[in-house]
Amino acid sequence: MTFKFGMLALVAGLIAAPAFAADYQTNLGPMPLDDETKTVIGGRGEVTATTDGNTLTVKGTFRDMPSSATEASIHTSPVAGVPGAQIFTLDVTKASSGTISGTIKLTGAQAQALRTGKLYVQINSEKAPDEYPWGPKGTLWGWLFPKYTYAGPGVPQQDHWFLPQYDVPSR
Repeated sequence: MTFKFGMLALVAGLIAAPAFAADYQTNLGPMPLDDETKTVIGGRGEVTATTDGNTLTVKGTFRDMPSSATEASIHTSPVAGVPGAQIFTLDVTKASSGTISGTIKLTGAQAQALRTGKLYVQINSEKAPDEYPWGPKGTLWGWLFPKYTYAGPGVPQQDHWFLPQYDVPSR
């Protein structure tokens, strides 16, 4: 009886165990549209994100923005590269250079969006327009993709390219 109970507990624990940890990253960059927005949208940044089950931990830095950051957030989009709705707020240094961080509990749908490249980090700043004709404001943006190795400037990327919205057989 004890052996059967122990095996049952082991199987139940394996079924309920969170998914394995995974690492994601992005480079944050500006999206100026014209000469007017070039003066108020700029800077660069890097973000890493780690999942452990349904918990997403985000850490990153940004620099050289033309004005102080006002907020940082995670958004979900219909497909990588298309702006979408804000789903989480991150902690951010209220300066032109600084850090962002946060720990978030993901729903199943949000975890799926992360795995398929539909979550992105956005930093807004004081001088960024409230809204563009095509979507929400934002100074720095970057879609979270599985961690990868950078080929240096002028070095061709080896191996296959990753298009997360088409990487569905493993799910």
